[in-house]
Amino acid sequence: MAYIRTLPSRRRLLAGAAAIVTTAAAPVVLRAQSGPLKVGVLLPRSGFEAGIGQDCQRGVELAPAIFKSMGLPELSIMNGDTESNVEAARTRAENLINDGAQLLVGAFDSGQTTAVAQVAEQKGIPLVINIAAAPQITEQGYKFVFRNFPTAAMILGDAFANQKEVFATVGAAPKTVVFMHVNDTFGTAMAKGIGAVMPKFNMPYTIAQEIAYDPAARDLSVEVAKAKASNADALLVVSRLNDAMLLTREMVKQRWTPKAILSMGPGWYEDQYLKTLGKLSDGPLSFVPWYDPNKKLSKVLEAALAKKYPGINLNTNHVFTFEALLVAADAYKRAGSTDPKALADAIRTTNITDNVSIGAGIQFDAKGQNDKVKDGAVQNRGGKLVVLAPQAAADAKPEWPMKPYQDRV
Repeated sequence: MAYIRTLPSRRRLLAGAAAIVTTAAAPVVLRAQSGPLKVGVLLPRSGFEAGIGQDCQRGVELAPAIFKSMGLPELSIMNGDTESNVEAARTRAENLINDGAQLLVGAFDSGQTTAVAQVAEQKGIPLVINIAAAPQITEQGYKFVFRNFPTAAMILGDAFANQKEVFATVGAAPKTVVFMHVNDTFGTAMAKGIGAVMPKFNMPYTIAQEIAYDPAARDLSVEVAKAKASNADALLVVSRLNDAMLLTREMVKQRWTPKAILSMGPGWYEDQYLKTLGKLSDGPLSFVPWYDPNKKLSKVLEAALAKKYPGINLNTNHVFTFEALLVAADAYKRAGSTDPKALADAIRTTNITDNVSIGAGIQFDAKGQNDKVKDGAVQNRGGKLVVLAPQAAADAKPEWPMKPYQDRV
């Protein structure tokens, strides 16, 4: 449910005034309270990113029972809707803190998360980022901002490495790609990063053309026509959910099936994409932050999701939202306090090895970044999602090339 702020009563205002006087004369440590940690979870529950925000919420809903079984303390969740808008994200973050949130989690979108990070740092409230890849978020010298999610450069590096692993497995690779990307904070950061990262990996393909577009666009026919006219072997893409569906429908309409769709962002692996497009959703390869299906906690989370939401595939949105709350609960247990500074100190010493995402576990460097998290190569296969790379986390072999859209009956 979206967070709704109500106006305070006269009694509440008087009580608040008294509390301010008391707090001014008391040590800061009195901000700590007993009872569940109050966690404000900021997600785009409405607006053009609502589908993904609502998917992230499933990770929130699965956490309590699993945390209890792990011996972790209870969290009191306060939901905030960013409305897929930067200014709304900033306002909701301020509202949540004013209403008692002792730690924030969010906010999926890099632009919205940047605004929330500024508020969290100003207020001295820890923010644990669930999903947001823009590198600059953890390059500001913030002391209260932590990210258990790879930066755009990390995503790109792992994407190229995993692409080469897939190409080696199938014994084929595209010689040219057309690069299409959203022009928002994340898409722009990824586009800039490609120029710096791609040369280091000696990729077998060159970029024939780059095409940027608005993630909120309702018609991408011109962009797809340009991509098709490039005669590139494959489509390299950074998308969101709605535009991924729009691109696919337009490719079908224009009878263009590239040998591969190589996605380095959300959209193509979302359940809404799979269910809406059916057989037309098969084939795309997503090189994204993912989960290791061989880890013990992954199996627990996957089983919990299947029980609560039958037919829904475990994905990035669930995993990293769940893990952000895992970081919060673990820090709260070790800090033994709801004081924001004590929580931030505890998060800095996080060392979670029993986790879900690919990689060695969850730790944070001096910038508040988990530099040990790794990405995977995931393919849409008959309404399911299989992991192709890295080998240690793989549970399937790739299918290559994509079956022509017009041949799918």
